[in-house]
Amino acid sequence: MAHALIRRTLHAAAAAVVAATGLVAAGATTATPARAAVTCGVLFDDFSYASASDPALAQRGWHIRTSAGGPGVPGATWSAGNVSFPTVDGQTVARLQATTNGTGAGTTHAEMSLPDRRFFEGTYFARIKFADTPVSGNDGDLVNQTFYTISPLRYAMDPIYSELDFSEYLPNGGWGATGPTNFQTTWYTYQPDPWVQDRQYSSQSRSIAGWRDVMATVSGGEVRYYIDGQLVGTHGGKFYPRQNMSIDFNQWFIDLTGHSGGTSVWHENVDYVFHAKKQVLTPAQATARVNAFRAAGTRHTDNVTADNSCTPAETPPPAGGTTRIASNWNNKCIDVPNWNFADRQRVHVWDCTDGTNQKWQFVDGTVRTENNKCLDVADAATHDGAAVQIYTCNGTAAQQFVLSAAGDLVNPQAGKCVDIAEWNPDNGAVLHLWTCVGGANQKWRRA
Repeated sequence: MAHALIRRTLHAAAAAVVAATGLVAAGATTATPARAAVTCGVLFDDFSYASASDPALAQRGWHIRTSAGGPGVPGATWSAGNVSFPTVDGQTVARLQATTNGTGAGTTHAEMSLPDRRFFEGTYFARIKFADTPVSGNDGDLVNQTFYTISPLRYAMDPIYSELDFSEYLPNGGWGATGPTNFQTTWYTYQPDPWVQDRQYSSQSRSIAGWRDVMATVSGGEVRYYIDGQLVGTHGGKFYPRQNMSIDFNQWFIDLTGHSGGTSVWHENVDYVFHAKKQVLTPAQATARVNAFRAAGTRHTDNVTADNSCTPAETPPPAGGTTRIASNWNNKCIDVPNWNFADRQRVHVWDCTDGTNQKWQFVDGTVRTENNKCLDVADAATHDGAAVQIYTCNGTAAQQFVLSAAGDLVNPQAGKCVDIAEWNPDNGAVLHLWTCVGGANQKWRRA
């Protein structure tokens, strides 16, 4: 990359300053209870929104940029109207549109982000339809189609600045490239004026137009970048991120030197985004996780915490793999009474058997029966004594559980542990949530 990269972070310093807030385990008012494990969480969104003004978009944390400034063409507009949610190839997508007539005033860009900085280590995955040509108008524009994470630059050469560019696709070249080129860049820091950059990058000098699986894993001082399951770059050392970041997609013009008249309209389409915090997945595993969400009818879930001391959810067993969940106290197993898999059936403990009513699967932060019902907190309650039951899987926080290394089976929304009620040692003792105190009636294992 002969030419210095034009950075987007002048905008990021303003737009990504939402205070990071993590899930914190609820504490009891009595003396020194044990702190519940905080699950790291998972994000999945397949962008099933009616429009950019759909209230669910903001409720789920998405921000559509309208503020002026870089990167890209001076005087261009970042337009909310350039983000839409049409159906493309049978799926609802997030569409980012960029347009230009060759002037700054006649140029529009698009950006959407999750600006609350919760995202650090783990697996990032998105399916993106890149374009080599505009949907209308003349070709030749130096346009950039992106997926990345970023933190604010506090000042020039900020030593904890962090940015991971999973994909910056330039269909007509730019930054010294003369043809279609895709870049992955891991940033240490930069200075905007005069321009000084300190980064590591990889590139592929070929077209990636069409649907592509864009993925990265961030763990153990190493960032590994993938396109369609193929490793295309491994970065690390001082460039490894040093703080939490936002998740962003945008499309913008580097400059207007390639424009040849009229108005040109470019589209970047994003089918879904997935992130598993502090979990390193293979491309096949990430694809399987997304497919499992869609098979269950889950359109959105997000319980990712900003707390980097969190406990990652266990990687689920292979498809079809099941386990019993046994109490460390009395060696009885979590059981669906009499094989009654109706919604709102409360679960209890019973002598362990090989029955299917005691077989569970850990899938994407949920605990599922073999017939795809999920362990669930009744009415999404968070108080001590809230009933634990089964219910049709729906992707809500009431169905998220993590079995920690300490043996706590925790619902992160409540920050409370699955507990054998009243220390009842008998078959049929019901389960509920209770403040985590480290008691033996709150300790579980796979069996």
